[in-house]
Amino acid sequence: MTRQAADVQELEISLFLEALARHQGYDFRHYAKASLRRRVLALTAAVGCRNVSELIPRVIHEENFLRQVLSHLSVPVSEFFRDPPVFRALRETVVPLLHSYPRINVWLAGCANGEEAYSLAILLREEGLLERTQIYATDINDVALQKAEDGIFPSRDLADMERNYREGGGKADFSDYYNASYGFIRMADSLRKNIVFAHHNLVSDGVFCEVQMIMCRNVMIYFDEQLQNRVLKLFHESLTRGGFLCLGNRESLRHTDARAIFTTLDQELRIFRRAEEGRV
Repeated sequence: MTRQAADVQELEISLFLEALARHQGYDFRHYAKASLRRRVLALTAAVGCRNVSELIPRVIHEENFLRQVLSHLSVPVSEFFRDPPVFRALRETVVPLLHSYPRINVWLAGCANGEEAYSLAILLREEGLLERTQIYATDINDVALQKAEDGIFPSRDLADMERNYREGGGKADFSDYYNASYGFIRMADSLRKNIVFAHHNLVSDGVFCEVQMIMCRNVMIYFDEQLQNRVLKLFHESLTRGGFLCLGNRESLRHTDARAIFTTLDQELRIFRRAEEGRV
């Protein structure tokens, strides 16, 4: 691609994102540029457009096109008990402190297809906390949210799920928490009843609810510095005094304004706590 063609393509992407933000209210303009560019181009090819410019009238005039756009621009990637040391650390470090709360709200921001929400519900069940906990699992992608709410997953990766569960400190058998048939597993209703799946846009929406813990893992890697600071401030405002924040292993507070409003419990595993001093 020539420099001129590349410049035109960047202009097209900018105009498409502007139309998406102004007409539909979904603002991707502060997402990391390289990964967003790849996803916009993948969307363009998937819907049969010759160039990015052809997306603009469709996002403005086609009522059902937004669903396809969000499915491509968001990144619904997750797995059961992903990064098992994190779940083990939550059991050992955070759960003992959560026991002091009579009622617990947990916000799982960017829940993707729901594997992490069910993983967390299993952990809380085994630690005796699930019955007094409400998990709010949110995402911008309604297609992913529907999959999460259905709680049905392919069983082809079951061996990996079971290994992650054990390495994450699992205290029973992973098979206790699902029913299997025809190549799929369906998560137990006893887990699902404590999870609310809901649409929430971290870019533009405000505080979802007051919570004792927030998990938002490997979501902010797709945000630029300005948006990271906005979201971290939102998380601080959402957490109760001394509440906990768990980020992904590729994320950090080191180069953000949030260093002053969170203290570090485990830097390697990205577990933090709401500081009582400091302002953004």
